[in-house]
Parts: sequence; C-alpha cells; structure tokens
Amino acid sequence: MFTASSHDENYSPYITFNREEWARLRDSIPLPLSQDELEALKGLNEKVSLDEVSEIYLPLSRLLNLYVAATQELHAATNTFLNSTTEKVPYIIGIAGSVAVGKSTSARILQTLLSRWPNHPKVELVTTDGFLFPNRVLEERGLMKRKGFPESYDIRRLIRFMADIKSGRPEVCVPVYSHLYYDILAEDEQIIRKPDIIIVEGINVLQNSRNRNQNIPRVFVSDFFDFSIYVDAKIEDIFQWYVERFQLLRDTAFQNPQSYFHRYAELSDTEAMDTAKKIWLEINAVNLQHNILPTRERAHLILKKGPNHSVSSVKLRKL
Repeated sequence: MFTASSHDENYSPYITFNREEWARLRDSIPLPLSQDELEALKGLNEKVSLDEVSEIYLPLSRLLNLYVAATQELHAATNTFLNSTTEKVPYIIGIAGSVAVGKSTSARILQTLLSRWPNHPKVELVTTDGFLFPNRVLEERGLMKRKGFPESYDIRRLIRFMADIKSGRPEVCVPVYSHLYYDILAEDEQIIRKPDIIIVEGINVLQNSRNRNQNIPRVFVSDFFDFSIYVDAKIEDIFQWYVERFQLLRDTAFQNPQSYFHRYAELSDTEAMDTAKKIWLEINAVNLQHNILPTRERAHLILKKGPNHSVSSVKLRKL
C-alpha cells in the first residue's frame, strides 16, 4: 500500500509515487512488447528501455484499462436505465508537454500497450500538429515565428473534431501535418472510424484562455478528455534534448533536399548549437513558460523525467 512521502502530500491534489512505488502497481501484468517493437516507437533521440516500459508505462496502461472498463460499465448502466441501446463513444486521453520532452514517444508506447488489452483493441493516435494553420495562413498573419503558440492553431476545427469524436460520429477526418515539409498536407487526411480509445497528443491540448475575444471558443480541447497526462522535465534538460535532436536532424532529415530545414544541413557543430539555442530561446522556451507549463497542474497524471530521459516520479490526481 502506498504511503504519502510527506505530511504536505495530504494537502496536495496529487498522490506522488517514486519510480519503485509506481512500478509495483504493474501487478503481474506481462510485458506485451518486444525490443524491436520498442525501437520502432522511439523518437529520434529518445532513450527508452524495456525496463522503462515495464516500470512506468505498463502500470499506466493498467490504470487506464481499469478506467476504460469502468466507463464502459457506466455506459451499460445508462443504457439499462434508459431502456435503450446507444453506441459507446471513444475514451479520450490527452497527452501534453513541451517540444522535445518525449510526449510523442510516450503516446505511441501507450497506444501500443492499450491496444493489447482485450476489451479495447482499437486505439487511435492523433497529433494536434494537423490542426496548425497552413503556412500560407501563418505567413499572411505574421505568425510563422509563433508556430506552436495557441494562435497558430485552428482551434475551432480542433474543437469540432473533438465534438464529432465524443458525439460518436462513425467517421471523422483529421488533417495531416508533414514534419519534412513543415506544413499541412492539403491532399492527405487521417480517417478515424469509431475507436475504443483515442489519444490526442500535442503541446496545446491542456491550454485554455481567459481572453474574452468573441472569436475564441469558450469550449476547450481538454473539456472532451476522460483522462489527461503531462510529460514533465526540468527546462534545462528539455533544452539539452532539443539541441541534441536538432543536431541529429541536421545529420539525417535535414539532409533531404525537400526538407523545409535543408538550409541547416551544412551547419558546423558550433553553428548548429547556436541556431538551436536561438530557436529555443526565441520560440520554444517562451511558449513553454507562458503557455504550456502553466497547464501542467490541469493534468490527471504527471510523468516527471530526469536528465537521462527516464521517468523518476509519477503524480496521480486524487479522485
């Protein structure tokens, strides 16, 4: 049984687990993931081991499986009460966090683990990158250097998507974003057909606004979530991971002549470091501190990472 680590824990909205305490909550669930499968799920500079999956993500998938099962039972109870049969709607999980913190890898691992539980085999993953305005719109509005900030997203379209999913529409389309071209692919789309679970991943998914501008919807993306996760780390660690990823991209994806960032392919190590630092300080750090980090305590669960990318503690919101 878990015991709060300090007296102050009793007054926190969260229960905090160290890595060992959280790992024990895996119970006896076997690990349904191979090393080869994990390699395919990892991001470019993500250092995720099978031990990490076993000790962090498997207990989390067990918790979510219990939550999904409880929701399904509640749906059945409602049908019994109404003496009718209404189709269940997807259980929606939101995953937020900074650029370069590893939330995309976390989302892919969770998608894979959750799809291997027998009562919800169809798990879809959607990233909010697809709801960025196309570059031509961002350029018209002078927002290219604000890409990733709240105003760079077509929030109305994203809200419509969430409402369509939660209302049980049989088929919903999602715009597709290309990191190679750094833009929306106008001729491509992701089709979502009634999944059991849908994971919505993006830096902006827990953001809300007190701005009373009539053009900003009063409904927020997070209003549709059944459960939300924030992937957290110290800002200095995220900065280091961002620089490492930028240097890796310089030697890989940026080498492609079709890449939007091909101009960075021939940078020296020093130039790459200076460029990455400039982009981080002028764009990503500002967005993190002003828009993303303030949403952390809105999450149901916080995964806190250490300098080596591994999760050191987990905070679970009390019910």
